[in-house]
Amino acid sequence: MITTLILIELALVLAFIFIGARVGGIGLGMYGMLGVFILVYGFGLAPGTAPIDVMMIILAVITASAALQASGGLEYMVSVAARFLRNHPDHITYYGPLCTWLFCLIAGTAHTSYSLLPIISEIAQANKIRPERPVSLATVSASLGITGSPVSAATAAIVSQDLLGSKGIELGTILLVCIPASIIAILVAAFIENRVGCELTEDAEYQRRVKAGIIDPEADARNIRHAEEHPSSTARRSVWAFLFGVALVVLFGFFPSLRPEGVTMSQTIEMIMMSDAILILLAGHTNVKDVVKGNIFSAGINAVISIFGIAWMGSTFYTGNAEVINNALSGMVDTAPLLFAIALFVMSIMLFSQAATVTTLYPVGIALGINPMLLVAMFPVVNGYFFLPNYPTEVAAIDFDRTGTTHVGRYVVNHSFQIPGFVTTIVAVAVALLIIQIL
Repeated sequence: MITTLILIELALVLAFIFIGARVGGIGLGMYGMLGVFILVYGFGLAPGTAPIDVMMIILAVITASAALQASGGLEYMVSVAARFLRNHPDHITYYGPLCTWLFCLIAGTAHTSYSLLPIISEIAQANKIRPERPVSLATVSASLGITGSPVSAATAAIVSQDLLGSKGIELGTILLVCIPASIIAILVAAFIENRVGCELTEDAEYQRRVKAGIIDPEADARNIRHAEEHPSSTARRSVWAFLFGVALVVLFGFFPSLRPEGVTMSQTIEMIMMSDAILILLAGHTNVKDVVKGNIFSAGINAVISIFGIAWMGSTFYTGNAEVINNALSGMVDTAPLLFAIALFVMSIMLFSQAATVTTLYPVGIALGINPMLLVAMFPVVNGYFFLPNYPTEVAAIDFDRTGTTHVGRYVVNHSFQIPGFVTTIVAVAVALLIIQIL
């Protein structure tokens, strides 16, 4: 009877995750909260722990990132990257993905890739390189940057006191493991991607679009040249102000002894990034009212609401059935702990959020007694939402590639992002496992 009841509750949780993900936006959070209500008032479970610490970190980081966008700092970063990529067109499959990864690493969100993807596509096309190769990997690499960014919501969640922070895992450990693992994974994937598909001039769809007059490389180039215009000095200063805040976060993450006694890394991130937003606005001579108008602020609020509902629902379900769940999974995890990575991958596909995946499943991994360092090595697995080609960055990447080489196949799952997605995930985890052996 108890097992049947738990299965009904699990089906309810999965149903709300699926519906919320399909609705999109803040729908994930709203349906998650409905799930909390039903679990508490319908099934009599005690409310779990709401991810307040994680939400506060996201709000602080998003405020700083949105201030950077409002100050023109993101446009400045794009102009620098664009000039660099145009000077190295033959290596676009390597440098393009590394640039989108670096952007995400600094800003903490994969949505910064929107500005670079059309540039990467145009440079590849102009040099007769199949755009699918750098564009698909650049899209996946942007998401990979989240699991290594000192200011991303997912990293903030994993080092919070609610999760691995309580096990002595500091931000510095995450960076030491995930950053080199990500770089190696991208380089390996780029080597493989350079051999994916036929050459551009031999591609049937590309030839069809050229003959039909659909592709006009010169017009496309004119449309994105604005990204390389010389930026204002205030925009440049706002970037330095933002990087100053990121540097402080990294400093206190690598050297916990610099923090006052009793001050956690989560609290440090909150204080630094929210305060840094003031410095960014002053450096960029920007009105504070402009901060909330950009898409970064909107995306951040979506993330907060989504995590609020979905993580609280997951916590309520787990804590209400912890004993039964632990007994059922402990034997499996003891035998093959890496099976937990598969659960993380599948959950990330459903949740479309690294932070939500972390806050939902990592408490289970901790309760099951999985080695904290092994959980750190598994961190890149939460980028699994590339599996279905309906994430905004993937949809945008397909649209930006005017040649049609970046595509979704007849069976939906046979799309351009699968190979770079699986290669970067598997290689990143493998390298991370080697690094934790050293550490």
